[in-house]
Amino acid sequence: MASHLDLEEQEQLEQLKAFWSRWGNLITWLLTAALAVFAAYVGWNRWQDSQALAAEQIYGSLESAYNAANGGAADPAKVASIWGDLQDKYPRTNYASQGGLLAARLQADSGKPEDARKTLAWVGEHGSTQNYRDVANLRLAALAMDAKQLDAAGKALDAVKGPEFEALVADRRGDLALLANKPGDAKTQFEKAYAALAAGAPYKQLLGYKLASLGVTVAADTGAAR
Repeated sequence: MASHLDLEEQEQLEQLKAFWSRWGNLITWLLTAALAVFAAYVGWNRWQDSQALAAEQIYGSLESAYNAANGGAADPAKVASIWGDLQDKYPRTNYASQGGLLAARLQADSGKPEDARKTLAWVGEHGSTQNYRDVANLRLAALAMDAKQLDAAGKALDAVKGPEFEALVADRRGDLALLANKPGDAKTQFEKAYAALAAGAPYKQLLGYKLASLGVTVAADTGAAR
């Protein structure tokens, strides 16, 4: 009985040796690759966490400088300097996108629309999420219209992709059509914007005034125009 078991164990051992001889290298490489991927994943997450933490600290300085500048106690140039640091070192973080929007607002308020346009153009192209890019392009379109740069405004609006901004884009296109002396197109866009907004939305009343100026009467907060 013992001899039979010994022979059986010997046969299993020979089978195991044959299997490992055939597949051992592949299994070793697969395990090594899996461990390397896991180590890279852990390292990447740690790196991202460290990047986000450092970016958050710089953004905090930017926010403080922005608030001080708005209160008249600091030079807006400091905000631009901190924003440049955030942009150069941590461009892929949410804080870089938020910082760009904040810096552009102060630049525009400080009478530097060209600087604001450059900042918004950067966020519109490199923003960490589509929402940030869309907000930047909406603000970029508004600045372009203020400067009567109608083609640039149209391109900025074309870059807005989020469906949640549909009403705002249509409203901006209506304003753009009025600047281009195209009241018919403006009416179409304002009606589109009015219909897209939910009942009770505060902005809907302003759109109603715009439509009224073009001879369109809107039903009370129903989204319908006649």
